[in-house]
Amino acid sequence: MLTVAVTGATGAQGGATARALLKAGHRVRALTRQPTSPAAEALRDLGAEVLQADFDDRASLDAALAGSDSLFAVTTPFGTDLATEVRQGKALVDAAAAANLGHIVLTTAAHADRGTGVPHYESKHLVEQHLGTSGVPWTVIAPAAFMDNYATGWTLDGLRTGTFAWPMPADRPLTLIPAVDIGAFAALVLQRSAEFAGRRIDIASDERTPAQMAEILAGAVGVAITHQQVPLAQVRQRSTDLAAMFDYFTTVGLDVDVVALHRDYPEVGWHSFADWATAQDWPTLLSAATTNRRH
Repeated sequence: MLTVAVTGATGAQGGATARALLKAGHRVRALTRQPTSPAAEALRDLGAEVLQADFDDRASLDAALAGSDSLFAVTTPFGTDLATEVRQGKALVDAAAAANLGHIVLTTAAHADRGTGVPHYESKHLVEQHLGTSGVPWTVIAPAAFMDNYATGWTLDGLRTGTFAWPMPADRPLTLIPAVDIGAFAALVLQRSAEFAGRRIDIASDERTPAQMAEILAGAVGVAITHQQVPLAQVRQRSTDLAAMFDYFTTVGLDVDVVALHRDYPEVGWHSFADWATAQDWPTLLSAATTNRRH
């Protein structure tokens, strides 16, 4: 039985990893800035030990990591900025090294090590590079585009009007993964540390074009949905970072060997885009989108 510290435990990737580890019978220390949040309470109900920790508070990290066997680490620039993500990521790695952990599994982004020019990929790669010098056994798992994002934001708003609004051509393939598969893969890596130490692995569960995604979403939601290519200029008005990402998706592409991953790690239980889409509670999601628009 492992004792694993999980950062971002109340978020999508950390939460999925914590649940996968708990299901496999391991001890989970769920690190969060808000230990009384509903998401933290849900993890506590599942058997996790919930601890208050802040990346900018080294003492809180030291206390949370003491006695842990390994660490699942996730960083994000959203809600802060890229410089903060890099600083906090390096601080987390340093704290884990000082705690003499046996393994750090860091989740970043597929292709983040390829000089993409996408700001939030470049920041993650800086943390990856720091991890490589930490002296602690490490693994980087690098997820493709998140399926979960298709049930939020402008995509969800568009679905209400029968439109799959996405800033890519209809026929350009994109590799995809849901948070639950990231968590399952992370748990596998943490449990097989010797096999995965020193490796960086891009991961994805499926590959679909926007036209195919629109068709799958139509079947899941139960209404006619057509793909509409959002101009990059429109995305750029919201975020130059996200515009750079979609430009990369379109021009270079986010290739990940989905077939090999399914073959080599069947125990992950990979979910296709159709699996994910049919599992969503679309009536509630679309109702929430309508309510949010009114307020």
